[in-house]
Amino acid sequence: MKVNRAYRYELNPNVQQRILLTKHAGAARFAYNWGLARRIELYQQTGKTTNAIEQHRELNSLKKTEYPWLYEVSKCAPQEALRDLDRAFANFFRGLKEGRHAGFPRFRKKGRDDRFRLTGSIRVVGRAVRLPRLGRIRLKEEPQVQGRVLSATVSREADRWYVSLTVEVDLPDPDPVAGPAVGVDVGLCHFATIVGDDGTVATIEAPRPLERSLRRLRRRQRQHSRKRKGSKNRRKSALRLARLHRRVRNIRRDFLHQLTTRLAKTKSVIVVEDLNVSGLLQNPYLARHVADSGWGEFRRMLAYKCMWYGSRLVVANRYDPSSKTCSACGHVLEALPLDVRVWDCPACGAHHDRDVNAARNLLAMAR
Repeated sequence: MKVNRAYRYELNPNVQQRILLTKHAGAARFAYNWGLARRIELYQQTGKTTNAIEQHRELNSLKKTEYPWLYEVSKCAPQEALRDLDRAFANFFRGLKEGRHAGFPRFRKKGRDDRFRLTGSIRVVGRAVRLPRLGRIRLKEEPQVQGRVLSATVSREADRWYVSLTVEVDLPDPDPVAGPAVGVDVGLCHFATIVGDDGTVATIEAPRPLERSLRRLRRRQRQHSRKRKGSKNRRKSALRLARLHRRVRNIRRDFLHQLTTRLAKTKSVIVVEDLNVSGLLQNPYLARHVADSGWGEFRRMLAYKCMWYGSRLVVANRYDPSSKTCSACGHVLEALPLDVRVWDCPACGAHHDRDVNAARNLLAMAR
């Protein structure tokens, strides 16, 4: 089977290459914001919309007269940015049709959205990558890229540049995993409670990187707010703040990758619940803890890794009362508040831990 994979490496550019990378990111951001503004203006005047191809032609016609600096960067950077805008509008209108909340495309901001995508002649040469108009840029580690390179997405996080190489690789159909089936219930007290059909019960503690760094993060935010706008000290403070955010993000991402890979490689069937994460984020008391856990990313990683390694992912209906249903007799409680962690079944008298009981009910779906 043919699948698309991404290999992400940190770049080690010199001073001139950093300037070129910044110019490419600025050109992509400008094209995206220009296209978004033009679409809004066109809709307000005529009630019609346009697409990436027409906007790219219009932008090319303005290069010589209004935006000659766009010739300093690869044509792919603004072109791919306009395609991203197309996808943003497609997602927005699809969300409206499906009746779910979908954010309207927003303008990109310098320092927050510093990224661009390149296509064409992209090659990995030794410990470096060769990109159009940027040339050969060294990597900080030895790349192990397999497959045909389709595109390269370059992004900046704080003061570091990264390249994500999207490749198309032909993988043999994986053999089914010979491990047990498990039910996985995610929560806030523990990241996950895993119950196997062999009777084993395991709890996975969440790293909670945001919660552990929250005190330092607040202190740096207060320090940053006191710096004079436009000063060098404010730029230094913003960099220190961005580095801390990057560290929090990397800790969470590493934890999720390790857990999902271990599950997909060792469990034959994995049953999870279809949680309404976007709805939970509207709760002011739970939003930060839910976002710090990364439940949505956990589900996304499991989906493609199960396909890679030969396990099967089963998603339970979000409205199934897995926590309120007795796993011994099937009795369903009328209500079970979140602060109740253990309960006794009024029908059969079985004593349940809330998370373990939910995981057992999820596992019953696999059977």
